[in-house]
Amino acid sequence: MKFKIHRCNCRKLWSIQTRKTKFTAISVLVDGRWGTELKPQRKYNPKGFVTTNAKQDIIVNPTVEEVGKFEKVAKLIYDKKNVNFNVHQGESLFFAEDGTCYLLKRL
Repeated sequence: MKFKIHRCNCRKLWSIQTRKTKFTAISVLVDGRWGTELKPQRKYNPKGFVTTNAKQDIIVNPTVEEVGKFEKVAKLIYDKKNVNFNVHQGESLFFAEDGTCYLLKRL
C-alpha cells in the first residue's frame, strides 16, 4: 500500500496518508526506499509528496537514538512554485519537527 507524506504547514505537522487512512506526526523517519510524486495539475496544495510502499519503513515520532543511527547528508527541497523536488528517490529520510527534510545515510 502506498503511503504519501507531506507537510501540513497550517498545523506544523507531517501528514501520512493512504487511500483509507490519514494520521499526523511531529517528526517521521523513513528507513527504507522512498520516491517522490508530483501532481502539478491539482488545484490545491500539496502538489508534491514523498511516497513509500511499506508501513514498516515509517517510524512516527522517532527517538533521538533511532535518528542517531543515521548521518544527515543533505536536505530534500521542494520547489513549491515549480512543483519539483531536488532529489526524486533514495533510501532514508528524516522529516524534522521544524519542517526540514533530510536525506540520510546509515552509519
